[in-house]
Amino acid sequence: MKTVYLAGFDVFCADAIARGEQLKALCAAHGLLGIYPLDAQPPQNVEHLAQWICQRNLQSIKQADAVLANLGNFRGAEPDSGTVFEVGYASALGKPVWAYFADHRAMTEQLVMDDQGNCNEGYQVEAFGLPKNLMLSCSWAGASDSAAAGVAALAAYLR
Repeated sequence: MKTVYLAGFDVFCADAIARGEQLKALCAAHGLLGIYPLDAQPPQNVEHLAQWICQRNLQSIKQADAVLANLGNFRGAEPDSGTVFEVGYASALGKPVWAYFADHRAMTEQLVMDDQGNCNEGYQVEAFGLPKNLMLSCSWAGASDSAAAGVAALAAYLR
């Protein structure tokens, strides 16, 4: 059975455990084993919890066959930076990454822009017609508009 690391900001939600169980159930329905970051419980009295979490997540990505990444906007107009790091790490390891997020319009259509092609904070916006930064858009195996569609597409891709 292929394993899939489930990356995303879902771990920061009040119902994080339930979201993880739902994602793992979607994976199981498609013959995949989902690995959720909150599956692992830290040992008692761990001195550096943040470091433990980081190393555990990196190890889970190494062991997984692929990554399913929630790249929806988080705390602004960009995906969660931790999830973006995990996508980059998986890509560097040669693991296929399947992204999911709701808005697939080009970034230039998603953001409020001036006539110079800058966002409302004054930064130039990539005009490649991509829905996310080119480093993400050009490195994933595919992208869907929901977790359910993403799991189904990733399962087909891995066959």
